[in-house]
Amino acid sequence: MNFPIAPPSVSATLLERIDWTSRFGSLPDKFYTRLMPTALPDPFLVASNPDAFGLIGLPAEAVHTSDAPAFVGLFTGNAVPPHCRPLSAVYAGHQFGHYVPQLGDGRAITLGEARGDAGIQEVQLKGAGKTPYSRMGDGRAVLRSSIREYLCSEAMHGLGIPTTRVLAITGSDQPVIRETVETAAVVTRLAPSFVRFGSFEFWYHRRDSDAVRTLADFVIEHYFPEALAHGAGTPAAYAAFLREVVRRTAGLMAQWQSVGFMHGVMNTDNMSILGLTLDYGPFGFMEAFDPGHICNHTDEQGRYAWNMQPRIGLWNLYALGQALVPLMVPEIIEAQLHTYEEVFDETQNALLRAKLGLAAAREDDHELIDEMFGLMAASHADFTLFFRNLSQVQVHSDATDAAVRDLVLDRERFDAWAARYRARLQAEASVDGERAVRMNRVNPKYVLRNYLAEVAIRKARDERDYSEIETLRKLLSAPFDEQPANAHYAALPPDWASHLEVSCSS
Repeated sequence: MNFPIAPPSVSATLLERIDWTSRFGSLPDKFYTRLMPTALPDPFLVASNPDAFGLIGLPAEAVHTSDAPAFVGLFTGNAVPPHCRPLSAVYAGHQFGHYVPQLGDGRAITLGEARGDAGIQEVQLKGAGKTPYSRMGDGRAVLRSSIREYLCSEAMHGLGIPTTRVLAITGSDQPVIRETVETAAVVTRLAPSFVRFGSFEFWYHRRDSDAVRTLADFVIEHYFPEALAHGAGTPAAYAAFLREVVRRTAGLMAQWQSVGFMHGVMNTDNMSILGLTLDYGPFGFMEAFDPGHICNHTDEQGRYAWNMQPRIGLWNLYALGQALVPLMVPEIIEAQLHTYEEVFDETQNALLRAKLGLAAAREDDHELIDEMFGLMAASHADFTLFFRNLSQVQVHSDATDAAVRDLVLDRERFDAWAARYRARLQAEASVDGERAVRMNRVNPKYVLRNYLAEVAIRKARDERDYSEIETLRKLLSAPFDEQPANAHYAALPPDWASHLEVSCSS
C-alpha cells in the first residue's frame, strides 16, 4: 500500500511522544549544518522493525494505526515536526588510505534524539536529500542498498555484534541513477551517536585544536563518563577515552572475524567512535573460505579483505590517535594504541575456542586453529556451515563427521585434523551433548548471505513484494536457533549467486 505524503501539519498522538532535542546540536554551529530533508513524492512503507520501536519509546503498533501516514511522512523526511531542528554533521576521513579533507553527512540528516528502552538514540534519515557535504552526489539512497543495510544491521544485532539499528525503510518511485536507474528509499537508522574517527580528523587537519578538544569533551561527557574520574579536560581523561575506543574497536574486529563478516569500506569516516558497526555498503559474510577474500569489487588492491580487517582497525586507530595529539603527548597516545593487539588477540582467541567448543585454553591451541583454517582455505569450505556442523563431531567416534567432512575436498587431511581435534577434546573430558549446545550458541546457522538479500531485493523491486524482507529480519534475529521450517535459508548458495558483486554503490 502506498501512503500519501503526510503534510507538515500532521500531528500524530504516538509520534508526539518524541522529544527531538539533540545533544550534538548543542555543539557550536561549525560542527554541522542545520537543514530540512528534501521531500520524496508519494512515499510508502517498505519495512518496519518492531524490535527497534522501543529504542525510541514507541510501541510497535505505531505503524499499523491511524498514525501510519504520519509515521511514513516523518521518517521519509516529508513532515518534520515544528520543534525538530534537523542537521547534518561535517567530518573528514581516510578513504582507502588517502586523506580526504572534507566529507560529512552527504545523504544523511539527523532529526534529533529520542529516549527509549536503551537510553537515548539519535534518529537519522539516510537518503533524505542533498546536504552541503553531498559533493557530487544526489543525497539519495536507493531501495537496494536500503534493504541491505536494514537486514544486515539487524543480522549483526542478532549475532550480538555492536551495530547501528534500523527502524524502518520508506520508498518512493522517484528514479535515482546509480549503475542503472533505481528507485529512492530512506532508511531511518538509530545509534547513541554517529560520531566517527573522521569527526576528529576534520578538525585536527584544519589545525583547530579547540574544536578537537570541544568534540572530545562532548563525547566523553555523554558516552564515556567513566573517563571523567581522571579529571575533566585532563590528558589522563583523554587517554582513558582513547583506551576505551581502542578496546571497543579491537573487540569489534575480533567479532567480525569470528562470523566471517567483511565490512568492505573500512575508511576512518566509517569507523564509529562508540565501536559500532557503521555504514553498511558493500559488506559480505564469508561463504567459500578465502582469507584474502575481497567483498567489495571497488577495492581493487584488497585493502579491506577479510584477513586485513584487524590491522586496518589498528591503522584507523592510529589516524584517530594522530587527531588527538592536541590533547595529550604522543607517548601517551602510543601507549593506548599498543593495547589494541593484546585486546584483539585475547578476544579472538576466546571466540575461536568457543567456536570449537574448547572449555579452556592450551598453549598449542593456535596450531590446531591454524591447521583448521588452512584446511578450510584449501577446500574453500563454507565458513558458516563448517563451524555450525563442527558441533556434530563426537569425541570417541567419527560416525557423525560427514556433515562437516563433506565440506572439505581433502578428506584425508580433514581426518588427520579431526583426530587431533578429538584428542584435544578428550584432554579436557569434553561431553558431546553439552559441547554441542555451547557451540551452537556461538556458531550461527543463519547469516545474511548475499543471495538471500538479493532475493529480497528482487521481490521488492520487481514485484513490490516486501514480505521476504520481513521473513529475513525474523530469521536473522535468531541466527543460532535451528528454525526447522527455515532450514533452506542455511543451505549453500545457488550457482547463480556466484555472479553477484557488491561495490561502494551498494
